[in-house]
Amino acid sequence: MREWKQGKNISAPIEQVWKLFDGSLEDMQKIMPNVVENKLVKETDNGVGSIYRQKFREGKKIQEYDVETLIYENEPNRKKMKVAFTLANMFEITTTYEVEKLEDDKTYFVYTTTNNPLKWPAKILMKLGGGDKVVVQFVERVKQVAEAENEAELT
Repeated sequence: MREWKQGKNISAPIEQVWKLFDGSLEDMQKIMPNVVENKLVKETDNGVGSIYRQKFREGKKIQEYDVETLIYENEPNRKKMKVAFTLANMFEITTTYEVEKLEDDKTYFVYTTTNNPLKWPAKILMKLGGGDKVVVQFVERVKQVAEAENEAELT
């Protein structure tokens, strides 16, 4: 299993950043454009244990999988969501999104993801795979989208 973690200061209010993860499909697609569907399958009162059926487009293929919420915290100054899913029966993946209010218009965002290969071809792919490039790009995309939306709201 491999883990990647990346954090970044974002010049936008905490709610502006959080809605990209805990908002509508349209909001989610701003940072994850390949997610083409995110339907609620099972809802719990506190969010933990909720399940969403997600569809992800990669080229012409569409993968479908269930995303389970393992951790859900939604406080005014700190928010955290950890989800898990199995992709193509090859990888068990967890992702954690954490945001912390620094100031009214400043938020610290931390993205952590783990990837556990389930079959030997997946293990080989992980060994051949690159470093943290995808994680760094994702965190930068979140920063750019949140700051652009914040700027648009201010003008």
